[in-house]
Amino acid sequence: MTAAFGLGKRRQALEDLYGKYNRREYVHPDPLEFLYNYDDPRDREIVGLVASSLAYGRVRQILRSVASVLDRMASPAKYLAGSTREGLEGTFAGFKHRFTTGRELALMLAGAKGAIERYGSLEACFASGMKDGDETVLPALREFAGQLNTLCGCGARSLVPEAGAGSACKRLNLYLRWMARRDEVDPGGWESVPARMLIVPVDTHMYRLCGALGMTRRKAADMRAALEITACFREIAPEDPVKYDFALTRLGIRSECDPRKFLECCGAREVA
Repeated sequence: MTAAFGLGKRRQALEDLYGKYNRREYVHPDPLEFLYNYDDPRDREIVGLVASSLAYGRVRQILRSVASVLDRMASPAKYLAGSTREGLEGTFAGFKHRFTTGRELALMLAGAKGAIERYGSLEACFASGMKDGDETVLPALREFAGQLNTLCGCGARSLVPEAGAGSACKRLNLYLRWMARRDEVDPGGWESVPARMLIVPVDTHMYRLCGALGMTRRKAADMRAALEITACFREIAPEDPVKYDFALTRLGIRSECDPRKFLECCGAREVA
C-alpha cells in the first residue's frame, strides 16, 4: 500500500490542503464549534461527548440539537455533578434528534457522570484503558465505550457504539481528535492521550476519498478500514496521523472545493 501511496507527492498535497483549510474560519457549520465556548477541560470533555455523539444527519439539525442540550447545562461539569439519572431523564424528556431520544441522551450523560465520579474525569476514564505497547487507541476506545454503556445500563449504545462490534466508531474517534489534538481547529484538553495513537474518523466520504488514494481495500467503512487508512496517514505524519482529517472533510463540504482536483494532485489512479 505504501507504493500506491506516492508518499512525497501526497504529503505535499495534504500539507497544502491543511495550510489552506485548517483554520477557525472554516469550522462553521461543524459541531466542533461548540467546544470553543468552554475553557475548562472538565466542561469541554462533556460538551465534546455530546456534540460528537449527535454528529449524524443534516448539519443544521445537528447544531440545533447540540445547542438545545447545552442550553440546559450552564456549566456541564457542575450540572452533571449535581444531577441524578431521574433528573436527567426529566430534563431531556422532550428532546429528539433523528433516532436519538431524550432518554438515550440522559442515559449517556448518566454514564458520563458515573465515569467522572469513578475516575475524576472522562479523560482519566479513557486513559485507564491505555496500556504500554498499544499502537492505537482502539483497546482504550473499546474499554471507554464499555464503561459508559455499563454505567448507564447499556441504554445509550446508539450514541456510544462499542468498537468490538466492528464499527468504525467515527463519532468517538472524532471526539478523541477534538480532545487529544491541539492546533488552530482542534482545541485539545486531554494531555494523557497521545495524538500519534489516534484513529482517523471514517465516514462514507472519507472512506471513498481514501479508497481512491489506495489507502484501503476494504469493501466497507468499518474499523479495519479505519485502521488501514490511519496506518497510511501515519507514514506521512507519524506523530499525528489524524492531522489532515478536518481539512480533508472540507472537500465534501465547501462548495469551492474540488475533490477530483485534489486526488489528481495526489496522483490517484482512480477518482472517487
